[in-house]
Amino acid sequence: MKDQDKMMDAFNEQTRQFFEPMRKLNSLMLNNMEKMTQYQMESMKRYSQMGTERMRDASEISDAEGMRDFGTRQTEMMNELSKQMLEDAKAMSEMSLEFKAELEKLYAESGKQLAEQAEKAGQAAKGEAPKSDEPAKASSQSTSRKR
Repeated sequence: MKDQDKMMDAFNEQTRQFFEPMRKLNSLMLNNMEKMTQYQMESMKRYSQMGTERMRDASEISDAEGMRDFGTRQTEMMNELSKQMLEDAKAMSEMSLEFKAELEKLYAESGKQLAEQAEKAGQAAKGEAPKSDEPAKASSQSTSRKR
């Protein structure tokens, strides 16, 4: 019964190790998606507020002087919008690069784990091979002697 328990424990551990990289990958992807979505929502809020302010300013124009001031503020706002879009693109790019680096790190760790598991399995198979060969040789020799 103890051998069966050991085999079940070993099987459970191998199963856990097998699924661990996938769990980490899913977690990494989910965290990245949450971060990117949150940033995009904040960006959309900023752009929406800028647009709403422009519409409010436009609705308050009552004379030529107000129109001139609106035009000046419109140019400033376009410069600000352009600058904000560049900053957002840079931030999204940095998040993507960070995600890529974390993904590469995860793949490297997973590859190392798989190599170690394969090596252990190979060593275990080599250790058991002579035991399984010996009875086969003995039985084939015993049958050849009977003839």
